[in-house]
Amino acid sequence: MGFRHAAAALIAAAAGLSAAHAQDVAVGARKAIACQACHGLDGVSRLPEAPHLAGQPALYLERALRAYRAGERRNEVMSIAAKSLSDDDVRDLAAYFAAIQIEVKSPPK
Repeated sequence: MGFRHAAAALIAAAAGLSAAHAQDVAVGARKAIACQACHGLDGVSRLPEAPHLAGQPALYLERALRAYRAGERRNEVMSIAAKSLSDDDVRDLAAYFAAIQIEVKSPPK
């Protein structure tokens, strides 16, 4: 199998995988209500020790939530909160926060 065939097969497999594990932004928005106390419903943190989630890449958010759930990453609140999340919850929450648009403005020079 040539490089192009291997690349095409890999792309097709990835497309099938993403369809099988589709995430739902609207469902994630409903689930994010539990996150708003620290991270804000819009993903912009209201607390200095809680990070902003809005606009973060979904893959990063998924990995972080899974790491909290597995105990590989520790935070007193997040370690407890993530334990009850299913894989679908993780994907939906990550999709929601990643879908939030952030506008960045440089300071005047």
